[in-house]
Amino acid sequence: MALRWSVVIPAYNEEKLIAETVRRITDALRGAGLGDDEFEVIVSDNASNDRTAALAAGAGARVVFEPLRQIARARNTGAAAAIGEWLLFVDADSHPDVALISDLFQCVAQGRVVTGGSTVRMRDVPASISIVLRVWNAISRRLRWAAGSFVFCRADVFHAVGGFNLDYYVGEEIEFSMRVKRWARPRGHAFAILRRHPLLTSGRKGVLYRPRELWGVFARMVRHPRRFFRDPRLCYPWYDGRR
Repeated sequence: MALRWSVVIPAYNEEKLIAETVRRITDALRGAGLGDDEFEVIVSDNASNDRTAALAAGAGARVVFEPLRQIARARNTGAAAAIGEWLLFVDADSHPDVALISDLFQCVAQGRVVTGGSTVRMRDVPASISIVLRVWNAISRRLRWAAGSFVFCRADVFHAVGGFNLDYYVGEEIEFSMRVKRWARPRGHAFAILRRHPLLTSGRKGVLYRPRELWGVFARMVRHPRRFFRDPRLCYPWYDGRR
């Protein structure tokens, strides 16, 4: 039987979470009806200096290594190693459940949708983060932009458009969403945002960073929108390793 799904998890110093994430994703795939010969879980270790790789392997994932610190690059490295007909990118702090994975399988079984994402939810986050999340989900549904914590794509389509853009250190999932929609539309394919069962993702940035820091990051994004997404020094909460 052909391998149907490859789940790619980019990870940098995620020893606190990676084993549970791999197990929960594996359980969700099985719970949604896949046999063990129909999926693989790949952890793309992005130059970690902790036990991420060993813990991921111990939880049953295949581990590949990307030495250059960049989320887009780590995702592409995982995708290059994948052999599934479909790719699903999930962040190391995110946990899709059986209901979401079942929705995903039903969506792609219809034949027209070749790529997409999901709305997201968080637990126990400050009110300001909850507001931002609601705004993001509305934008995601309206513009059909996938959150980076959950992006799915048929593998041949992913490679046809060139994967994630390495010019971007954050926001690569939005640029990918726009580019793959341009590819899909004239071919009669569709991009979908799943919304019935939002992805549970971590709100840890709202805990690890003071509101003043986060608003400062947002201000830099507004002042320097082109530079912000391309400079890891400006978008440091994604790269400073705070865990």
